[in-house]
Amino acid sequence: MMDSLRHGFHWLKTLLAIALLGTAVAIPTANAAMIGTQVLANHQSADQARAKLNAMLERDDVQQQLHAMGVSPAEAQMRVAALSDSEARHIANRIDQMPAGGTSILGAILLVFLVLLFTDIMGWTDVFPFVKKTVR
Repeated sequence: MMDSLRHGFHWLKTLLAIALLGTAVAIPTANAAMIGTQVLANHQSADQARAKLNAMLERDDVQQQLHAMGVSPAEAQMRVAALSDSEARHIANRIDQMPAGGTSILGAILLVFLVLLFTDIMGWTDVFPFVKKTVR
């Protein structure tokens, strides 16, 4: 009886040792690093640029122009969300540099349309049905 109990504990100890080693090997280690100020500033400026572009897309005159071009405002907002950080900052800066008045809105819409068209041609998105996609 005592031998069978010892034999059972031996198997239990072996099983627990294997389980502990298995979890120690399977759990990846976490790596932490300092985030530079420039990286954080770039990320925040990209978020601000996206917020600015989304605010522009919410305007009635911009939405009317998008509809006239055959783009729904929801698709345009999805495209703005899909922009890389540098693209979002570039477009927001271009909008700031445009002259005040009606031409700036049309230029901004044209710029957004061209970015959407380029991403469609590259095959990264599928917004315009008339665009031939490149093979990736």
